[in-house]
Amino acid sequence: MLDQKISELQSEIERILPAIADNDALEKFRIEFLSRSGKLASLYEELKAVPGDQKPVYGQKINTFKKSVETQFESLKASLQSSSASQKIDIDITLPGRERPKGTRHPITQTLEHMKSIFVSMGFGIVYGPEIEDDYHNFEALNFAPNHPARDMQDTFFVKDDIVLRTHTTPVQVRVMKNRPLPLRVIMPGRVYRNEAVSARSNYFFHQVDGLYVDKHVTFADLKGTLVTFAKNFYGSDIQYRFRPSYFPFTEPSLEMDITCFLCKGKGCRICKHTGWLEVLGAGMVHPNVLRNCGHDPEKVSGYAFGMGVDRISLLRYGIDDIRIFFENDLRFLNQF
Repeated sequence: MLDQKISELQSEIERILPAIADNDALEKFRIEFLSRSGKLASLYEELKAVPGDQKPVYGQKINTFKKSVETQFESLKASLQSSSASQKIDIDITLPGRERPKGTRHPITQTLEHMKSIFVSMGFGIVYGPEIEDDYHNFEALNFAPNHPARDMQDTFFVKDDIVLRTHTTPVQVRVMKNRPLPLRVIMPGRVYRNEAVSARSNYFFHQVDGLYVDKHVTFADLKGTLVTFAKNFYGSDIQYRFRPSYFPFTEPSLEMDITCFLCKGKGCRICKHTGWLEVLGAGMVHPNVLRNCGHDPEKVSGYAFGMGVDRISLLRYGIDDIRIFFENDLRFLNQF
């Protein structure tokens, strides 16, 4: 009886298994024949009715049969998986490739590169300095005495007692004047840090460009000529400009430069606070004390220096009213540039 059932089941499997052509049919076969409640498992139930002395013989026969079916099942399963993986989607290699989005330069970087190109065309070199400075280069050598009230103009991040995150790029002027021979005509771009509250118009770090020219017979007229040439190249030849007296510890005399608002053309708007003028930089003749601190005789040489904020100029250049958006990394904003 059990021999007959094994023979019938074997014939059924040999008929069904070769005809299986997909994974769904294979899974149906597994459930019907190889699961715990499948037809092969039912043979072990039939084994209970076999006389005791014949059970080992039939048990081995059932095991061999089951193992043979499982082997065939696994072989067919591997074959179907391999066939499925080999069915690739046809690709037309003559079609143009998908264009990947290109990155753009940050608007502040674009502004800075434009500024640098103008100064380089005017004969200025470019030098860089450390962003972590000592008190001497950041304050003392630039005529900020230990208790000078001008120090109150800048709230500073102190790393140690006499080590700070530089509050301006002007310390690079000291390093250049101490380590390079005259004449000197350089600009010094870089990041600076001040302990200020973040708002639409200010941030705790921003970018500056300082400029320096030191040689014999450098005059205030040379300074004004340089600033006007830069302003007309950067903002347009039709701008109007004016100079106002100001104060900086490291220059004497000192000035600030205004230009007509290029958004409203001097008529008055929210950006220029309805004055028609925009303040764009501070400058002056290098203070004699700074020249002495850097090893130069102010009776023999003179020089001028200037500095401007790149971030603020970028705000004005692109008509943006919130400086914080520059640093939020919002691609919807950055992709416009």
